[in-house]
Amino acid sequence: MKNFLKFFLVGIFFGIVLVKSEAVSWYRIFEMFKFQSFHMYGIIGSAVFTGVILLLIAKKKHLKTTQGTYLRVPPKDNGLIRYIVGGSIFGLGWALSGACPGPMYILVGTGVFSMLIVIAAALAGTFVYGILKRKLPH
Repeated sequence: MKNFLKFFLVGIFFGIVLVKSEAVSWYRIFEMFKFQSFHMYGIIGSAVFTGVILLLIAKKKHLKTTQGTYLRVPPKDNGLIRYIVGGSIFGLGWALSGACPGPMYILVGTGVFSMLIVIAAALAGTFVYGILKRKLPH
């Protein structure tokens, strides 16, 4: 229960940061996809840069995960096509809905209840993928 509370509080903090930085704003996302503003690229780029630096520090200091195993990043399979297709589908969904998966829940918390339709569609898409997974080229 203690771990749950810790992650719950971090999630609330993350939601506040995303709202205050306007990263969940549909208008900011629209500007990003039209290449009209650097705002979202700056947020995403700084998050990637911070993640890389923290991962390198964690690996160098041999930090462990919450399960007690050493932190490691598994190698990715080669397959440029699937990453392009998957990324394109993700990007189209993001552009059409105005939110990626994390901020969808944050937007519901801010009172954008129409986002519940997007969450239902995302869950339905995940369910369909689970059914078709064995038939898809991986």
